Amino acid sequence: MTMAPRSTSESADSSTDGLDVAAALFHGLSDPSRLAILQHLTLGEHRVRDLTEHLGLAQSTVSAHLACLRDCGLVASRPQGRASMLSLTSAPELLGVLDAAERLLASSGYAVALCPNYGVGTEGNPAPDQLRTHTGQEAGA
Repeated sequence: MTMAPRSTSESADSSTDGLDVAAALFHGLSDPSRLAILQHLTLGEHRVRDLTEHLGLAQSTVSAHLACLRDCGLVASRPQGRASMLSLTSAPELLGVLDAAERLLASSGYAVALCPNYGVGTEGNPAPDQLRTHTGQEAGA
C-alpha cells in the first residue's frame, strides 16, 4: 500500500482501496487509550493486568482496545500460564509511524488540536472530562 499519488494509468479503484486501508489503520490508531497501550508495549511484553495498572483504565476497557489492536494486526498475544503476554507485531514500523506523526505535529505547530472536526475537545474527539459529562462514565471506560 502506498499513499503516494499514483500514475494516471492505474485505476482509481485500486488507489481508493489503498487509501481505505490506510484510513482504517489511522482509525485504529485514533484513540488516545490505544496509543497509550501501544506506547507502553514499546517497552516490551505486558499482561492486561500490567496495562490496566499502568494506564489506570478498567480491565474491560483495556481488553476492548487490545481486541481492536489485535484485529488491526498491531498487537499479538501468547499464553503464559493463565495469562496472555501482549506485544507489538511490528515494533520498528509502528515506532516509525509514531515518530513521523510526532514530527508532523511539531512541524505544523500542533494545529490539528484546533481542527473544528477532530481537534481536542470537539464532538469527534471529546476531551476526557467531556466524556464523563456526556456519557456519565469515566473517560476511556
